Amino acid sequence: MQNSTTVKFISTNPGRLLLLVSSMLLAACTTSTAQVSHNKAATTTTIAANAASVNQLDLDDPRDFEEATRGLIASPGDLQIPSIADPTKYVWDTKAYNFIKGEAPDSVNPSLWRQAKLNNIKGLFEFRPGIYQLRGFDLSNMTLIKGVTGWIVVDPLTSKETAKYAYDFAMQHLADRYPDISTNISAIILTHSHIDHFGGTLGIISKEEIEKNNIPVIAPLGFMEEATSENILAGTAMLRRSSYMYGKDLPRNQYGHVGSGLGKGPAFGQFSIVEPNVLIEKTPTNLKVDGVDFQFQYTPGTEAPAEFTFYLPKYKALAGAELVSRNMHNLYTLRGAKVRDALQWSNYIEEARNKFGDAEYYFASHHWPMWGKENIQTFLKQQRDMYKFIHDQSLRRINKGMTPGEIAEDLKLPPSLASEFSNREYYGTIKHNARAVYQNYIGWYDSNPAHLDPLPDPQRASAYVKLAGGSQKVMAQAQSSFDVGNYRWAAEILNHLVFDDPNNMSARELLAKTYEQLGYQAESGPWRDNYLTGAQELREGTPDVGVEMSAMRDVFLQTPVSNFFDALSVRLKSEEANGLNTNLQVNFTDINKNYLLWIENSVLHYRLLDGSNAPQEEVKTILNLTHPLFVDLLIGEVGFKEMLTSADSSVDGNQGDLLNFFSLFETPDPSFGIVLPK
Repeated sequence: MQNSTTVKFISTNPGRLLLLVSSMLLAACTTSTAQVSHNKAATTTTIAANAASVNQLDLDDPRDFEEATRGLIASPGDLQIPSIADPTKYVWDTKAYNFIKGEAPDSVNPSLWRQAKLNNIKGLFEFRPGIYQLRGFDLSNMTLIKGVTGWIVVDPLTSKETAKYAYDFAMQHLADRYPDISTNISAIILTHSHIDHFGGTLGIISKEEIEKNNIPVIAPLGFMEEATSENILAGTAMLRRSSYMYGKDLPRNQYGHVGSGLGKGPAFGQFSIVEPNVLIEKTPTNLKVDGVDFQFQYTPGTEAPAEFTFYLPKYKALAGAELVSRNMHNLYTLRGAKVRDALQWSNYIEEARNKFGDAEYYFASHHWPMWGKENIQTFLKQQRDMYKFIHDQSLRRINKGMTPGEIAEDLKLPPSLASEFSNREYYGTIKHNARAVYQNYIGWYDSNPAHLDPLPDPQRASAYVKLAGGSQKVMAQAQSSFDVGNYRWAAEILNHLVFDDPNNMSARELLAKTYEQLGYQAESGPWRDNYLTGAQELREGTPDVGVEMSAMRDVFLQTPVSNFFDALSVRLKSEEANGLNTNLQVNFTDINKNYLLWIENSVLHYRLLDGSNAPQEEVKTILNLTHPLFVDLLIGEVGFKEMLTSADSSVDGNQGDLLNFFSLFETPDPSFGIVLPK
């Protein structure tokens, strides 16, 4: 191990800040006000399936509840945090989950119900004297570690609203206990590059205060780059898919959303970011942060592309970030993202188990802590082996020639792993994680020539309906399958029927009922939300998804301009650009950066003009504007005509040419069809 060193700062670039896919996803969300409609009771098949699914589990085991409530200092009660943008709305509302009590209703998997009850526990907790956690104020936890001069804040939640509320609540109870540091913040630690771990930073401290007081903001190497690369380009699709994954528009009741397994769900508020000034890039990295010794483990490519864990020798406490958690995590996430490497994930858990083998206390970015060296070691071994089992046994079956679907159906965790609540499929699932291993090594194609170039879904649907003898026969078969509880088959054939004729309301209703039963049986929160959101849209149609991009202004202002030109490239209507060779120069007058944009071969290109690479062809149109005005244009705060008439912009050349250039780009549809044809 290296000797501990005092924190040293790296130089920062104000233009290089992070924008996360999930931030785009969350920015589009508003607090759900949906009401119960069309919900049907659980069938006898679902009731029996739910009962059978938990046979190997001791649902009455009190240990998790004891640990989840241990050290409680104060609870905020019904927690309703108003929006900065609109105080009449809540960005976080735990009162909506007050129905989660007692025994599980027939419409919720009993194991998921237990997890939802645990995630309902909220408040300020003393983990150890000097280490405190705020749980239930957001999807993630905020951890406070006492330093010499102030509080070291770990993962300041998703939004400015929830972070400020949580921190203020903690200080109501801790400031007087520690008058030597009071409410001061001496460091920020961001364990990984997902917005629920950094989005609230500017809710508890300003950039000016960070810069003035040289406050370290510590994050893993690649924190910004990895998040940004995944984000803007596919943000629209991920946004739409996330509404399914998190049940954004579902009612909060026994027939709707009960939780995400990892927590209740995302907070829907104002997002922020500060650029890290200390990067962790290797293991071990030992730092003294405000008088507290930290031992960092760099774990890239696990739950997040950029991530670390850390150990506090003084406290014998391991902070597991999201390398480990109280559920099976996603190797593949339903919102869509690059698959994660199960073997690498498992290896990093083993590394943590060995390096921090003296740990007697464990806490993390989600869920509740754990006490006792033996308990922690057992937990780490089980998490390690869960991911390695999925990796090894999926590859074993790949090498037998099994397809992704066959592997997903065949693979089961051994009882020694499956019986542990921390390995249950509350968030990720073994079926999808097995498919992720296949995709990681082999890709999407299973080598069957019939799958090389299949018909698109609507055409295939029509062909299947015709083959079956028409819609009435398909409907009869689907009803028969539903009546005997064969919901997966009913869903498959009804999906064909709906895609063949989306106006067949009888088929849509039966498919909705089918999805409901599958959702009621799901142990995974995201699976439940996907099924129930699909049922909702079959009945009510595809919703208008309004993107509240103003919530992202703080982040956009510090995102590299080039990222937005990348996003513009994937919006080019290539068919309209065919044969065109045109260009545009964009000058940012306040940051002294000029860019050349040009279209060639139906492709948009751009480059920074630095004085040594002047345009080779004549530029007839130059747009001059400030960076904030550009951002306001992107988020819809100003329109195109307003931009052109603003004192912060000017056009050299023909405004008509400028309008023609931008007319070549489309606005993505944020509400494209999923359970109904696009």
